[in-house]
Amino acid sequence: MVLANFFMENLAEFWKFTGFANATWEHFVMLAVGLFFIWLAIKKNFEPMLLVPIGFGILIGNIPFNTTAGLEIGIYEEGSVLNILYNGVSAGWYPPLIFLGIGAMTDFSALIANPKLMLIGAAAQFGIFGAYMVALALHFAPDQAAAIAIIGGADGPTAIFLSSKLAPNLMGAIAVSAYSYMALVPVIQPPLMRLFTTKKERVIRMKPARAVSQNEKIVFPIVGLLLTCFVVPTGLPLLGMLFFGNLLRESGVTTRLAKTASNALTDIVTILLGMTVGASTQATTFLTKETIFIFLLGFMAFIIASSSGVLFVKLFNIFLPKDKKINPLIGNAGVSAVPMSARISNNLGLEYDPSNYLLMHAMGPNVAGVIGSAVAAGVLLGFLA
Repeated sequence: MVLANFFMENLAEFWKFTGFANATWEHFVMLAVGLFFIWLAIKKNFEPMLLVPIGFGILIGNIPFNTTAGLEIGIYEEGSVLNILYNGVSAGWYPPLIFLGIGAMTDFSALIANPKLMLIGAAAQFGIFGAYMVALALHFAPDQAAAIAIIGGADGPTAIFLSSKLAPNLMGAIAVSAYSYMALVPVIQPPLMRLFTTKKERVIRMKPARAVSQNEKIVFPIVGLLLTCFVVPTGLPLLGMLFFGNLLRESGVTTRLAKTASNALTDIVTILLGMTVGASTQATTFLTKETIFIFLLGFMAFIIASSSGVLFVKLFNIFLPKDKKINPLIGNAGVSAVPMSARISNNLGLEYDPSNYLLMHAMGPNVAGVIGSAVAAGVLLGFLA
């Protein structure tokens, strides 16, 4: 009898630590979200490099456990392994490493050859500042409104960097929202591009870009760093690493470093970033009214940003001579989703004219969008930090 009581007491104690005993309906909602992300990545091929780590991270972060037992296993428990990995997000040092990789893998030739494409990237940032004003109207604090609005740049690392500085308590929702809309670029942007363009505009042929010399490619990241960071020093962590990575690529003498930055390092950081961002969506902190507003505002910001780029090209074309018109289908690429948005521009252009390749032209505003979103983040950080 004593042995039976001892066994039952231990079994009851063990039960207290199981996920079954600590589960709430919120946990099951988040587990379903994680499985949905993984399904989108594997079955629909929606940015699997992003959604598989994030989706599985959501599963990891929403395994129920006894939070009062001091087990040091949760992502928000000081000293746990997940918490240590999450420091790269909360302290904001994963995003600059991602920007290093982006710089090392990106060819800026299209932008160098046609600098006016920078204006398209700038126009697409209207989504950020439009969402900022709406967030203020919804009574978010200015720093929270800025962190939410940056989702409109369609740049996950920038959103994480800014929210880690201005609104750490909203970072999980902001990061998941930003990466979700980045992954849904192929779904969201094409209808907008068709809505705001005519069939005649969609078949505009742009002149081939001029050849860019190696010296121009080397000088660009140096001049780009000095120009942008003298104006917005608060963007230095992102812009500095972006241009440094590009110099590694273009210098011709640091090929090994460029390959490491653009391949192995970027892959490692992407895995850690995606998984920890997903794990940060614990049901107890994620399922709130604020999260719903963040997703809605992020969607609105992304719609405005994509539309602004297309509409700006249409306006710009009014002042350009006939032989220098820009195909407005590349306007969507002004957001920072590299090279996803540029591929959408090209694919839609080929749909209306199978011989009209827009990819290289679209890469101009696409990389301009990367710079523009980092500058916008620096501006907001400078005003609100």
